[in-house]
Amino acid sequence: MAASIADKAAIVGIGSTEFSKDSGRSELALAAEAVKKALDDAGLTPSDVDGLVTFTIDQNEEVDVARALGCNNVSLYCRVPYGGGAATGTLLQAAMAVATGVARTVVCYRALNGRSGQRYSAGVSGNLITGSAIHYGYYMPFGLLTPASWVAMFTRRYMHLTGCTQDALFEVAQSTRDYAVKNPAAFFYQRPFTRAEYDAGKKICDPLRLFDCCQESDGGCAIVVTTPERARHLRQPAVAIRGVAQCLAKDQEEMTSFYRPEIARIPEMDLAAAEAYAQCGLAAKDIDAAVIYDAFTPIVLWQLESWGFCRFGEAADFVRAGNLRPGGRLPCNTHGGQLSEAYIHGVNGIVEAVRLVRGTSVNQPKKTVNHALVTSGVGVPTGGAILGRL
Repeated sequence: MAASIADKAAIVGIGSTEFSKDSGRSELALAAEAVKKALDDAGLTPSDVDGLVTFTIDQNEEVDVARALGCNNVSLYCRVPYGGGAATGTLLQAAMAVATGVARTVVCYRALNGRSGQRYSAGVSGNLITGSAIHYGYYMPFGLLTPASWVAMFTRRYMHLTGCTQDALFEVAQSTRDYAVKNPAAFFYQRPFTRAEYDAGKKICDPLRLFDCCQESDGGCAIVVTTPERARHLRQPAVAIRGVAQCLAKDQEEMTSFYRPEIARIPEMDLAAAEAYAQCGLAAKDIDAAVIYDAFTPIVLWQLESWGFCRFGEAADFVRAGNLRPGGRLPCNTHGGQLSEAYIHGVNGIVEAVRLVRGTSVNQPKKTVNHALVTSGVGVPTGGAILGRL
């Protein structure tokens, strides 16, 4: 089924709220604002919407969003599991619905008070309880309580196997910050930083320092998906969903998967990448820019390898060569990423990938972006999408 949906759905609208540390309003208000802005961007109205897709750990019920907006009858509503690993999974659901005629206009949304409300960085040390609480019980006595501690474990193993050093992590952090400095919507707008500031940052969990970790943010984002035929008659240049896939791989756990034969790999992203490329007949050489999920700096390295931009163990050299920067091989996280723009669980990354293909990013690469890659979070079942000009 997935292979048959390539180029059968298009993104026609994007919208975001202000990103902040204290929104002063409900998550539902943020969701409604983001969706309304996305519909306005497309030249559509709430009455056009017949599908709503979000993902877990979003507290905004579909019925509430639909009523707040003034939608009519909705024929598709679903939420994809596994938090940030599901960001592009919303596009998969929307594309399947549009391609099969189940729905005609689907909105993918995400809104949260991730700093002033429930702080996801607390992990299982706070009050965020999931169905994985049983297996977390094996790690908690050893201090592995938060996402940072789980990712630090994988990172140390990866560094041991590949020779990757802190220099590569800093390059990821600084390249995203340099983009954010020029993005008025970013938290770190006009706030550059140096290696000295990075090194002085508080150690969160070795080897992760403060600026290796994404922000906690309040805000919302939304994307509108419809048919390519209809898209050609709407307000904005349409962006085709060229390929989109997700995968839950063998021996997968939620954020940990410590009992696999090798923990320095993310086979679920390898498989999702292979599927997405197969759908559209493209390869890494065809990708002009990317938005790589950057909850932590090292996970950018692993995903670059999964999507074929370099081989296993080569990502550190790839980023240190400047390839993520404006004139590099793969301008990446041009909005500032979750490290430096805002952490909306990757949906702000989908919005930026659309802007890259439209040619409207505040940090638009000089070369034409015919195809942009956007990925979801790792450590959980995950995926990615390839967007292109319609």
